[in-house]
Amino acid sequence: MQKLYTAANLPDAYLLLHRLERAGIRARVLNEHAQGGVGEIPFVHAYPEVWVEAEDAERARAVVAEHESPVAEGARDCGRCGERNPGSFEVCWRCGGMLEPGV
Repeated sequence: MQKLYTAANLPDAYLLLHRLERAGIRARVLNEHAQGGVGEIPFVHAYPEVWVEAEDAERARAVVAEHESPVAEGARDCGRCGERNPGSFEVCWRCGGMLEPGV
């Protein structure tokens, strides 16, 4: 396995983990419980990290680029249920379906 991403916090690490899993890429979050060690270890060693298999690294980097790109402004309609969602949403608040970017 190789380190793909160092997250600022645990929720960010898990958001990326779930994006990777939806793309069919196996990943793990490491340093999940390291925040409690800050002071005993340097804080930069306590940041959550997302690791992937080496053969998936290139595809995973594309998912990271999408994860870090700004979300389009304006409302979007869900392709599954038709519900209108704010532009900052990635998942439909009503049915949980993935929202297409820029739609």
